[in-house]
Amino acid sequence: MSAILLLVLGLGGMALGYFLYSRFIAKVIYKVDENFRTPANEYEDGVDFVPTNKFVLWGHHFTSVAGAAPIVGPAIAVIWGWLPAFLWVTIGTVFFAGVHDFGAIWASVRNKAKSVGTLTGEVVGKRARSVFTIVIFLVLLMVNAVFGVVIAKLLINNPGSVVPVWGAIAVALVIGQLIYRAKMSLPIVSILGVAALYFLIYIGPSVPVSLPEHMVGLSDNAAWILILFAYAAVASLLPVWVLLQPRDYINGLQLFVGLIALYAAVLIASPEVVAPMINFGAPEGTPSMIPLLFVTIACGAISGFHGLVASGTTSKQLRREPDARFVGYFGATGEGALALAAIIAATAGFSSLSEWQSVYTSFGQGGVLAFVNGGATILSQGTGLDANVASTMLTVMAALFAGTTMDTGLRLQRYIFQEWGEIYNAKWMTKPAPATLLSVGTCLLLAFGAGGADGSGGLLIWPLFGTTNQLLAGLTLLVITVMLVRRGAPTRYTLIPLVFLLAMTLFALVLQLKGFYASGKWFLLGLDVVVLVAAILVTLECVASLRRVKQERAQTEAS
Repeated sequence: MSAILLLVLGLGGMALGYFLYSRFIAKVIYKVDENFRTPANEYEDGVDFVPTNKFVLWGHHFTSVAGAAPIVGPAIAVIWGWLPAFLWVTIGTVFFAGVHDFGAIWASVRNKAKSVGTLTGEVVGKRARSVFTIVIFLVLLMVNAVFGVVIAKLLINNPGSVVPVWGAIAVALVIGQLIYRAKMSLPIVSILGVAALYFLIYIGPSVPVSLPEHMVGLSDNAAWILILFAYAAVASLLPVWVLLQPRDYINGLQLFVGLIALYAAVLIASPEVVAPMINFGAPEGTPSMIPLLFVTIACGAISGFHGLVASGTTSKQLRREPDARFVGYFGATGEGALALAAIIAATAGFSSLSEWQSVYTSFGQGGVLAFVNGGATILSQGTGLDANVASTMLTVMAALFAGTTMDTGLRLQRYIFQEWGEIYNAKWMTKPAPATLLSVGTCLLLAFGAGGADGSGGLLIWPLFGTTNQLLAGLTLLVITVMLVRRGAPTRYTLIPLVFLLAMTLFALVLQLKGFYASGKWFLLGLDVVVLVAAILVTLECVASLRRVKQERAQTEAS
């Protein structure tokens, strides 16, 4: 089957979702108000609260939530066949992710830009907040520690990507000054920024950079991880307009140019999907598709991490409430488009079924390398682009997105420590610098404490990321649903996705619990129990809150 059919159906469905379904959600469910004064305007401080052009903010939000996950998840999940992955990415983007991301921004903006964890305490209760923040902290710890490893390995495997990856930071610093200080036209700045990024990608392979395999007692992998966290710490403390926002914006444009090029190559080369539609001959040891499909593909269908970004940084920069639809729902649509590209690259970027099967020999295979190699093949065939340049382009795309997610993730982790400082009256923890040091310290403790001198310890708890992340998405939808009940708005459009998501996630957690016990992975077993108990407790608290709010509304209407 031609990959063009997947492209047309997938992008067509997502476009209908944005132009039709998101308008309905904005008007009937969230009832966004043009005249509502957003926190970005009310609490503007030039550091975290910065009223921002919706296109720039979309770039920040989209690239912060994208990372490597919408590439990794779908490129692994095609081991069950391309059809289940394709359906979940398309349907999940339209009816799950868009509603979730849009709703998380809206809920936070309506509550002084508070994070979803703090919001839980006010909407549901203090006990729910305490448990919820544990889940949030674990998700951020996993994302930051693991993405550090992912970027390090990408830089080591493709030395030609080092110059464009780090050069993008310099480009972003200049762009921030041009937008906010020089007040230069946004279209001109955008063109200059994208041109600079692709120039760096073009020259990258000719100036490869590699660290020594051993340096001051550290491996190259460990050295890159330390460098990345040092950079992320500085980036998380700078005002958002200086680096975070322009870096995310220009990376967002770069991704769309890359996606357009990849999709154009698909239209020109018309590659055949060689992977099976449904893989009845999956390798031994591959887990059950249900429920694992719905947690393996997180970003690209729906992801709890998006709610953290939406309520942690995005809501503090929203200039107008109606912009939440473009930033949140269209941001999710962009991520769905990236996930769709990953599916096509990982199923149509191979010459034959046997070549595909030689890569997908066990569950967990594929991932970023399948996307980079398969996508580079399609790009080279369709556009005539040099294979090395195409490979570098896709590697840089993956590394830049993982980097922007890491930037934002560490900033969000800092917010969590600051909120804990306020809750437990630890004044020193409420300051940005100590909170940032705690954030970096916990990530490095996991990276080097569990991974030794290599610094890859974050991968130890990665098997729990999918379930913990999707649990967070379900709980965020619960908070949004409680708010809708209080406002007398229809709830089925958030209630149905959250019930489905919680059911699949709890099912997956129980299956993982059994697997960890059978394989003697006691640390993961204990962590799984913590997440499972937290999920049940927060769910019960939210259900009790829903009943209480409905009773209050019934009494009010009766009187």
